[in-house]
Amino acid sequence: MHVTSPAKENADDPWPKHHRVYLVLRQEILDGHYPLDQSLPNEIALAGQFGVSRITMRKAMERLNREGLVERYRGKGTFPVQAPHSPVQASISGVIENLIAMGLNTDVEVHAFDYVAASADIAATLELAPGAQVQKAVRIRSLRGTPFSLLITHVPQDVGQCFTREDLATHPLLLLFARAGHPATHARQTITAKLATPEQARLLDMQPGDALLCIRRVVFDAGQRPLEFVEGFYRPDTYEHQVSLGVKMHNDQQVWDT
Repeated sequence: MHVTSPAKENADDPWPKHHRVYLVLRQEILDGHYPLDQSLPNEIALAGQFGVSRITMRKAMERLNREGLVERYRGKGTFPVQAPHSPVQASISGVIENLIAMGLNTDVEVHAFDYVAASADIAATLELAPGAQVQKAVRIRSLRGTPFSLLITHVPQDVGQCFTREDLATHPLLLLFARAGHPATHARQTITAKLATPEQARLLDMQPGDALLCIRRVVFDAGQRPLEFVEGFYRPDTYEHQVSLGVKMHNDQQVWDT
């Protein structure tokens, strides 16, 4: 089994070498690149593939073992463990309905609920005057006790004043918009990848530098007014984003369409 080696050690790299090795091996295991009935290469072989010391490799393997991704058997070797399928799924199409359903079936903890002056970027996104007051909330969503998303929302002050911190802890935000007379009808979003900061890692029960799926979404009402800007950071081991594709004709050629 060939493992792509991470970059060589760099004095400016903030992450320990064993952490970067762990991230690559973890992804390989989760992707099913190692057969469950075969042992992984030994530490010496893996250290050679990654270009690291055996001590560095041992630290990475010890963490994989602690997290239940591998099992060690004396005299037999180290075997990958089949990881459970992602428990939370949501599709890009029909996102409004899926987010409401998610809110009704997951637990939320509100970590912060304040009114703050909007930054220049937030004000522009919500089409507000620079420095306008917005409601900012930070929430953690969990499924069966495991956190899977960190949501940071900014809402115009007049809309945010229609619900309380307690409301946000017990009702999906989209339903609170509708109750306030501002039903959401559509959204625009981008998806990218980020590395977890120490604070994000603490809230999501991860390690700093772990990969996160980052979704930025602007939610609108029927009058094209922005109701919310949300940044969502998702653990890729507990959440996956799905999209259904179809084929259509464009300029006499077949292309994929959502």
